Amino acid sequence: AALKVQLNTRLFGQHVAKDVVLKAVMGFSSNPSPKKPLTLSLHGWAGTGKNFLSQILAENVHPAGLRSKFVHLFLATLHFPHHDKVKMYKEQLQNWIRGNVSACPYSVFIFDEMDKMHPGLIDAIKPFLDYYEQVDGVNSRSIVSVFTLVHFSFMNSNAGGDLINKVALDFWTSGKRREEIQLKDLEPLLSVGVFNNKNSGLWHSSLIERNLIDYFVPFLPLEHKHVKMCIRAEMTARGHAVNENVVQAVADEMTFFPKEQKIYSDKGCKTVQAKLDIHEDV
Repeated sequence: AALKVQLNTRLFGQHVAKDVVLKAVMGFSSNPSPKKPLTLSLHGWAGTGKNFLSQILAENVHPAGLRSKFVHLFLATLHFPHHDKVKMYKEQLQNWIRGNVSACPYSVFIFDEMDKMHPGLIDAIKPFLDYYEQVDGVNSRSIVSVFTLVHFSFMNSNAGGDLINKVALDFWTSGKRREEIQLKDLEPLLSVGVFNNKNSGLWHSSLIERNLIDYFVPFLPLEHKHVKMCIRAEMTARGHAVNENVVQAVADEMTFFPKEQKIYSDKGCKTVQAKLDIHEDV
Protein backbone atom coordinates (compact mmCIF):
# COMPACT_ATOMS: atom_id res chain seq x y z
CA ALA A 1 0.00 0.00 0.00
CA ALA A 2 2.83 2.40 0.87
CA LEU A 3 4.52 1.76 -2.49
CA LYS A 4 1.26 2.39 -4.35
CA VAL A 5 0.78 5.73 -2.57
CA GLN A 6 4.36 6.76 -3.36
CA LEU A 7 3.97 5.88 -7.02
CA ASN A 8 0.64 7.70 -7.32
CA THR A 9 1.81 10.88 -5.60
CA ARG A 10 5.38 11.16 -6.93
CA LEU A 11 5.48 9.63 -10.42
CA PHE A 12 3.46 11.35 -13.15
CA GLY A 13 2.27 10.19 -16.56
CA GLN A 14 3.60 6.63 -16.22
CA HIS A 15 0.56 4.38 -15.84
CA VAL A 16 2.30 1.41 -17.50
CA ALA A 17 5.45 1.63 -15.38
CA LYS A 18 3.43 2.07 -12.17
CA ASP A 19 1.24 -0.93 -12.89
CA VAL A 20 4.10 -3.23 -13.89
CA VAL A 21 6.39 -2.30 -11.01
CA LEU A 22 3.64 -2.50 -8.41
CA LYS A 23 2.60 -5.99 -9.54
CA ALA A 24 6.22 -7.15 -9.83
CA VAL A 25 7.25 -5.91 -6.37
CA MET A 26 4.08 -7.13 -4.63
CA GLY A 27 4.41 -10.55 -6.26
CA PHE A 28 8.09 -10.80 -5.38
CA SER A 29 7.52 -9.63 -1.79
CA SER A 30 4.71 -12.11 -1.19
CA ASN A 31 6.78 -15.08 -2.39
CA PRO A 32 8.53 -16.64 0.64
CA SER A 33 10.99 -18.48 -1.59
CA PRO A 34 11.65 -16.66 -4.88
CA LYS A 35 13.62 -18.64 -7.46
CA LYS A 36 15.71 -15.62 -8.53
CA PRO A 37 16.23 -11.94 -7.72
CA LEU A 38 13.69 -9.45 -9.07
CA THR A 39 15.30 -7.74 -12.06
CA LEU A 40 13.76 -4.75 -13.82
CA SER A 41 15.05 -2.89 -16.86
CA LEU A 42 13.74 0.68 -17.11
CA HIS A 43 13.56 2.40 -20.50
CA GLY A 44 12.73 5.87 -21.74
CA TRP A 45 14.12 9.30 -22.46
CA ALA A 46 15.75 11.46 -19.80
CA GLY A 47 13.45 13.13 -17.29
CA THR A 48 10.59 10.64 -17.60
CA GLY A 49 11.03 9.21 -14.08
CA LYS A 50 13.40 6.22 -14.25
CA ASN A 51 15.79 7.46 -11.56
CA PHE A 52 12.83 8.65 -9.52
CA LEU A 53 11.26 5.19 -9.64
CA SER A 54 14.58 3.58 -8.66
CA GLN A 55 14.68 5.90 -5.65
CA ILE A 56 11.12 4.99 -4.65
CA LEU A 57 11.90 1.25 -5.01
CA ALA A 58 15.05 1.61 -2.91
CA GLU A 59 13.06 3.42 -0.18
CA ASN A 60 10.46 0.65 -0.30
CA VAL A 61 13.13 -1.92 0.63
CA HIS A 62 15.27 0.32 2.88
CA PRO A 63 13.70 3.52 4.29
CA ALA A 64 16.99 5.45 3.94
CA GLY A 65 16.79 4.84 0.18
CA LEU A 66 19.91 5.75 -1.75
CA ARG A 67 21.61 6.72 1.53
CA SER A 68 21.30 3.16 2.83
CA LYS A 69 24.49 1.09 2.86
CA PHE A 70 22.40 -1.75 1.44
CA VAL A 71 21.43 0.19 -1.69
CA HIS A 72 24.18 0.28 -4.30
CA LEU A 73 24.14 2.73 -7.19
CA PHE A 74 26.54 2.19 -10.09
CA LEU A 75 27.15 4.91 -12.67
CA ALA A 76 28.79 3.59 -15.82
CA THR A 77 30.94 6.67 -16.46
CA LEU A 78 32.08 6.87 -12.84
CA HIS A 79 32.58 3.26 -11.84
CA PHE A 80 33.44 1.66 -15.20
CA PRO A 81 35.04 4.40 -17.32
CA HIS A 82 37.81 2.51 -19.16
CA HIS A 83 37.07 0.11 -21.99
CA ASP A 84 40.40 -1.72 -21.58
CA LYS A 85 39.65 -2.62 -17.96
CA VAL A 86 36.40 -4.53 -18.50
CA LYS A 87 37.88 -7.80 -17.21
CA MET A 88 38.94 -6.11 -13.97
CA TYR A 89 35.53 -4.39 -13.63
CA LYS A 90 33.78 -7.75 -14.01
CA GLU A 91 35.77 -9.24 -11.14
CA GLN A 92 35.25 -6.15 -8.98
CA LEU A 93 31.51 -6.18 -9.65
CA GLN A 94 31.13 -9.85 -8.77
CA ASN A 95 33.17 -9.42 -5.58
CA TRP A 96 31.15 -6.35 -4.60
CA ILE A 97 27.81 -8.12 -5.07
CA ARG A 98 29.03 -11.29 -3.35
CA GLY A 99 30.30 -9.34 -0.33
CA ASN A 100 27.28 -7.10 0.03
CA VAL A 101 24.65 -9.80 -0.39
CA SER A 102 26.46 -11.79 2.31
CA ALA A 103 26.12 -8.74 4.59
CA CYS A 104 22.46 -8.12 3.70
CA PRO A 105 20.34 -10.53 1.66
CA TYR A 106 17.85 -7.72 0.92
CA SER A 107 20.23 -5.68 -1.19
CA VAL A 108 19.29 -3.30 -3.98
CA PHE A 109 21.62 -2.74 -6.93
CA ILE A 110 20.90 0.07 -9.37
CA PHE A 111 22.86 0.36 -12.62
CA ASP A 112 22.51 3.79 -14.18
CA GLU A 113 23.76 5.05 -17.58
CA MET A 114 23.43 1.62 -19.14
CA ASP A 115 23.76 3.22 -22.57
CA LYS A 116 27.37 4.09 -21.63
CA MET A 117 28.26 0.72 -20.14
CA HIS A 118 30.71 -1.39 -22.12
CA PRO A 119 28.89 -4.29 -23.83
CA GLY A 120 29.47 -7.54 -22.00
CA LEU A 121 30.31 -5.97 -18.64
CA ILE A 122 26.84 -6.36 -17.18
CA ASP A 123 26.92 -10.09 -18.01
CA ALA A 124 29.28 -10.42 -15.03
CA ILE A 125 26.24 -10.37 -12.75
CA LYS A 126 24.51 -13.22 -14.60
CA PRO A 127 25.38 -15.86 -11.96
CA PHE A 128 23.55 -13.80 -9.32
CA LEU A 129 20.41 -13.40 -11.46
CA ASP A 130 20.07 -16.98 -12.62
CA TYR A 131 17.82 -19.64 -11.18
CA TYR A 132 20.31 -20.92 -8.61
CA GLU A 133 19.71 -21.03 -4.89
CA GLN A 134 23.25 -20.02 -4.02
CA VAL A 135 26.34 -18.67 -5.77
CA ASP A 136 29.58 -19.32 -3.87
CA GLY A 137 27.55 -19.71 -0.69
CA VAL A 138 25.61 -16.49 -1.31
CA ASN A 139 21.82 -16.62 -1.38
CA SER A 140 21.07 -14.17 -4.17
CA ARG A 141 17.34 -14.76 -4.45
CA SER A 142 16.28 -11.78 -2.35
CA ILE A 143 18.26 -9.21 -4.34
CA VAL A 144 16.31 -6.48 -6.10
CA SER A 145 18.24 -5.16 -9.06
CA VAL A 146 17.23 -2.27 -11.25
CA PHE A 147 18.83 -1.38 -14.55
CA THR A 148 18.05 2.21 -15.44
CA LEU A 149 18.74 3.27 -19.01
CA VAL A 150 19.15 7.02 -19.14
CA HIS A 151 19.22 7.93 -22.78
CA PHE A 152 20.19 11.58 -22.75
CA SER A 153 23.27 10.85 -24.87
CA PHE A 154 21.44 8.77 -27.47
CA MET A 155 18.19 10.64 -27.96
CA ASN A 156 18.15 10.04 -31.71
CA SER A 157 19.70 6.61 -31.98
CA ASN A 158 18.50 4.91 -28.80
CA ALA A 159 16.38 1.85 -29.46
CA GLY A 160 14.43 1.91 -26.20
CA GLY A 161 13.41 5.55 -25.87
CA ASP A 162 12.66 6.12 -29.52
CA LEU A 163 10.54 2.96 -29.80
CA ILE A 164 8.46 4.03 -26.80
CA ASN A 165 8.00 7.55 -28.18
CA LYS A 166 6.91 6.19 -31.56
CA VAL A 167 4.25 3.95 -29.99
CA ALA A 168 2.96 6.86 -27.86
CA LEU A 169 2.79 9.14 -30.92
CA ASP A 170 1.07 6.45 -33.00
CA PHE A 171 -1.63 6.14 -30.32
CA TRP A 172 -2.06 9.93 -30.25
CA THR A 173 -2.22 10.17 -34.06
CA SER A 174 -4.86 7.45 -34.28
CA GLY A 175 -7.00 9.21 -31.67
CA LYS A 176 -6.46 6.64 -28.92
CA ARG A 177 -6.07 7.65 -25.30
CA ARG A 178 -2.59 7.50 -23.80
CA GLU A 179 -3.99 5.39 -20.95
CA GLU A 180 -4.87 2.67 -23.47
CA ILE A 181 -1.18 1.90 -24.02
CA GLN A 182 -0.34 -1.41 -22.35
CA LEU A 183 2.86 -3.25 -21.54
CA LYS A 184 2.17 -5.73 -24.35
CA ASP A 185 2.34 -2.86 -26.85
CA LEU A 186 5.90 -2.07 -25.81
CA GLU A 187 7.74 -4.85 -23.99
CA PRO A 188 8.43 -7.12 -27.00
CA LEU A 189 9.79 -4.15 -28.96
CA LEU A 190 12.01 -3.13 -26.07
CA SER A 191 13.63 -6.49 -25.39
CA VAL A 192 14.50 -6.98 -29.07
CA GLY A 193 15.44 -3.33 -29.62
CA VAL A 194 17.81 -3.13 -26.65
CA PHE A 195 19.35 -6.53 -27.40
CA ASN A 196 20.21 -5.36 -30.93
CA ASN A 197 21.23 -1.81 -30.01
CA LYS A 198 25.03 -1.39 -29.99
CA ASN A 199 24.62 1.75 -27.88
CA SER A 200 23.15 -0.26 -25.03
CA GLY A 201 25.00 -2.01 -22.21
CA LEU A 202 22.57 -4.88 -22.83
CA TRP A 203 23.67 -5.34 -26.47
CA HIS A 204 23.66 -9.10 -27.16
CA SER A 205 23.55 -9.63 -23.40
CA SER A 206 23.15 -13.11 -21.96
CA LEU A 207 20.77 -11.56 -19.43
CA ILE A 208 18.24 -11.10 -22.23
CA GLU A 209 19.11 -14.34 -24.01
CA ARG A 210 18.56 -16.29 -20.80
CA ASN A 211 15.35 -14.36 -19.95
CA LEU A 212 16.85 -13.17 -16.66
CA ILE A 213 15.29 -9.71 -16.85
CA ASP A 214 11.81 -10.06 -15.39
CA TYR A 215 10.29 -6.91 -16.86
CA PHE A 216 11.26 -4.32 -19.46
CA VAL A 217 9.53 -1.28 -18.02
CA PRO A 218 8.64 1.50 -20.50
CA PHE A 219 8.52 5.17 -19.50
CA LEU A 220 6.31 7.21 -21.83
CA PRO A 221 7.23 10.71 -23.01
CA LEU A 222 5.62 13.39 -20.81
CA GLU A 223 2.95 15.78 -22.04
CA HIS A 224 2.33 19.41 -20.97
CA LYS A 225 -0.03 18.34 -18.18
CA HIS A 226 2.54 15.97 -16.70
CA VAL A 227 5.26 18.62 -16.75
CA LYS A 228 2.89 20.92 -14.85
CA MET A 229 2.32 18.15 -12.29
CA CYS A 230 6.11 17.93 -11.80
CA ILE A 231 6.34 21.71 -11.31
CA ARG A 232 3.53 21.74 -8.73
CA ALA A 233 5.06 18.80 -6.87
CA GLU A 234 8.45 20.53 -6.78
CA MET A 235 6.91 23.77 -5.45
CA THR A 236 5.10 21.81 -2.74
CA ALA A 237 8.28 19.90 -1.85
CA ARG A 238 10.01 23.26 -1.34
CA GLY A 239 7.29 24.30 1.07
CA HIS A 240 5.88 26.95 -1.26
CA ALA A 241 2.27 27.60 -2.18
CA VAL A 242 1.51 26.53 -5.74
CA ASN A 243 1.37 29.60 -7.97
CA GLU A 244 -0.30 28.69 -11.27
CA ASN A 245 1.27 31.69 -13.03
CA VAL A 246 4.72 30.35 -12.15
CA VAL A 247 3.65 26.83 -13.15
CA GLN A 248 2.59 28.11 -16.57
CA ALA A 249 5.71 30.25 -16.98
CA VAL A 250 8.04 27.33 -16.24
CA ALA A 251 6.05 25.00 -18.52
CA ASP A 252 6.21 27.58 -21.33
CA GLU A 253 10.01 27.51 -21.19
CA MET A 254 10.15 23.76 -21.84
CA THR A 255 10.64 22.51 -25.40
CA PHE A 256 8.29 19.96 -26.92
CA PHE A 257 8.26 17.55 -29.86
CA PRO A 258 7.34 16.67 -32.60
CA LYS A 259 8.13 20.04 -34.10
CA GLU A 260 4.63 20.60 -35.50
CA GLN A 261 2.36 19.13 -32.82
CA LYS A 262 4.55 19.92 -29.74
CA ILE A 263 3.01 17.16 -27.62
CA TYR A 264 5.89 15.74 -25.56
CA SER A 265 8.59 17.40 -23.46
CA ASP A 266 11.98 16.54 -24.95
CA LYS A 267 13.62 16.60 -21.51
CA GLY A 268 10.67 15.27 -19.53
CA CYS A 269 10.76 16.94 -16.11
CA LYS A 270 14.57 16.97 -15.98
CA THR A 271 15.02 20.77 -16.06
CA VAL A 272 12.04 21.66 -13.86
CA GLN A 273 14.12 22.30 -10.72
CA ALA A 274 16.60 24.60 -12.47
CA LYS A 275 13.87 26.59 -14.26
CA LEU A 276 11.88 26.91 -11.06
CA ASP A 277 14.96 28.31 -9.29
CA ILE A 278 15.06 31.18 -11.77
CA HIS A 279 11.35 31.98 -11.52
CA GLU A 280 11.28 31.83 -7.75
CA ASP A 281 14.19 34.27 -7.55
CA VAL A 282 12.37 36.85 -9.66
